[in-house]
Amino acid sequence: MSILWTIIIGFVAGVIAKFIMPGNRFEPTGFIMTTILGIVGAVLATFIGQAVGWYGPNEGARFIGSIVGACVVLAIYGFIASRTSSRTY
Repeated sequence: MSILWTIIIGFVAGVIAKFIMPGNRFEPTGFIMTTILGIVGAVLATFIGQAVGWYGPNEGARFIGSIVGACVVLAIYGFIASRTSSRTY
């Protein structure tokens, strides 16, 4: 049930992170990609929070932590996408 809750929170966090960081044309604008990046951000926040000791072994990231994780993943994706799209072959 913890994984399911992380996915649901990640979905909401991804949508909120997209509103916080509207970004440029290289960031994902699709609903599915934003959702996936939000879920990855929530999982990343859970992993880092458990490693640092903020959360217990069976606890997931809280809502704010998931939003921050989703913003970080969204920023990294935007940076990588802008670097790869500016190359000329």
